[in-house]
Amino acid sequence: MASSPALVSWLVLVLTLAMAVSTTQVEAARAFFVFGDSLVDNGNNNYLATTARADSPPYGIDTPSRRPTGEALGSEPLLPYLSPALNGDRLLVGANFASAGIGILNDTGIQFINIIRMFRQFEYFQEYQGRLANLIGTTEAQRIVSEALILITVGGNDFVNNYFLVPFSARSRQFSLPDYVRYLISEYRKLLMRLYELGARKVLVTGTGPLGCVPAELAMRSPNGQCAAELQRAAGLFNPQLVQMINGLNSDLGANVFIAANTQQQTNDFISNPGAFGFTTSKIACCGQGPYNGLGLCTIASNLCPNRDLYAFWDPFHPSEKANKIIVNMILRGSTNYMSPMNLSTLLALDTIPRT
Repeated sequence: MASSPALVSWLVLVLTLAMAVSTTQVEAARAFFVFGDSLVDNGNNNYLATTARADSPPYGIDTPSRRPTGEALGSEPLLPYLSPALNGDRLLVGANFASAGIGILNDTGIQFINIIRMFRQFEYFQEYQGRLANLIGTTEAQRIVSEALILITVGGNDFVNNYFLVPFSARSRQFSLPDYVRYLISEYRKLLMRLYELGARKVLVTGTGPLGCVPAELAMRSPNGQCAAELQRAAGLFNPQLVQMINGLNSDLGANVFIAANTQQQTNDFISNPGAFGFTTSKIACCGQGPYNGLGLCTIASNLCPNRDLYAFWDPFHPSEKANKIIVNMILRGSTNYMSPMNLSTLLALDTIPRT
């Protein structure tokens, strides 16, 4: 597989989640911090010399400015950490540290060279806390971090752009798929523990979507339009083990610090029955080219659908804005079929999490 557009920035999930969370709060708005990959990078990669970015049209077509700037739709946008505008009182809102192209593993996304890997995102988070402490004092900075909502979305690239990137990839020769999943889960646990050590106490962790059903994989691996079996197997192994790991981690910590979103099941719902959610298709991307609009990057020269709300996928890898809003609503209010051990609204209602 050639260098993949899985890693271009697409930020609607973060923006809609930030807006939804702010409307559920009766007290002062919580700070919001984001870590992860292209699903939640709202502009950090625009400041880097990398191809893993989405700062050109038609990205941003439905934002108020019609420009791919990574702007939020609310009055207090969450800025990328690398933005020069993130200073002063803007630090109180939080920051987005995500970078398109990264994975749980440091060798994921090596083809994109200049991206912010997870260890570096955490270093930036430490740096941010120092800047915040200089602004409002250490005690208040620690309170803001401990009460904040933190979102981490990572893992899909470890399959799409590492294990399955090319036939007989280094990782696929090193690990069988079940062993690779177990390795990823063990490394992900280390990342979550590091977040806890850095003060995180309310963390939303998303799993992978149905990796084999995205338009890019249909175009490259599916002659008949059926989801790619091996990628589906990977997601089917990864997501339940992620939930199990998070439940075990919470048990070890003695508090529900982490909640898991079953994004695979959430997305499967509208992939298997798009009409029930108002979509005309869950196979063809709104923006792209080739079969299912699943090949190459989404650019100004691509096919572009006139009505984004009829498509479950915006580009070859990323859900549309409407699809993301459906996912966010499930994260906020969904049953234990979608959220474990509780949904986000329930987590945010808990104010008794011990601070250590």
